[in-house]
Amino acid sequence: ARHGLEVSEAESRDLFLGISAASARKVAEARLGAALPENFEAEMAREVIAEFERDLQGIAGVREAVTAMARPVCVASSSLPERIRASLRVVGYADLFGPRVFSAAQVANGKPAPDLLLHAAANLGVHPRDCLVIEDSEAGVTAARRAGMTAFGFVGGAHHRGGDYGARLEAAGAALVFDDMRALPKLVAAFPRPAGA
Repeated sequence: ARHGLEVSEAESRDLFLGISAASARKVAEARLGAALPENFEAEMAREVIAEFERDLQGIAGVREAVTAMARPVCVASSSLPERIRASLRVVGYADLFGPRVFSAAQVANGKPAPDLLLHAAANLGVHPRDCLVIEDSEAGVTAARRAGMTAFGFVGGAHHRGGDYGARLEAAGAALVFDDMRALPKLVAAFPRPAGA
């Protein structure tokens, strides 16, 4: 809005949820019909991190779900590295993933392209067909499907209130949708594994 682009909160989620800062810039500039300032991403990252410091809360059950997994687990986020690190630190999850944190800044194309997820899988030494991606955005589910991975749609975040995101994630290709992270280990155990996995 500061640069002339007014969008509602709901429209902002539709346009920008799950995509990289570079992709968000392209969308915003196309809608605005003008270039954003060179320092736009850095300025936005500073403001978002400051807001996270004040208000960000973790999702109930994440720590338990991650520690219950008997396989490699990572973060593969469209956010910039400093924003990912800040988010994990603020909610107390940094120790859950260690160095297994990947950003769209590390690849040529962010979600919905498969690049980031394929990069994460390669770094973990896991074949894409053996990967399960937990995603809260259509762009992320689409990226998982394009990478040849199974995606579960998660709709338990505060940003999912007031919208039919479950149906949208299923339409994008999510194998199932859930809203309670504490259920994840049982959902994973019950889900049929791909042939050869």
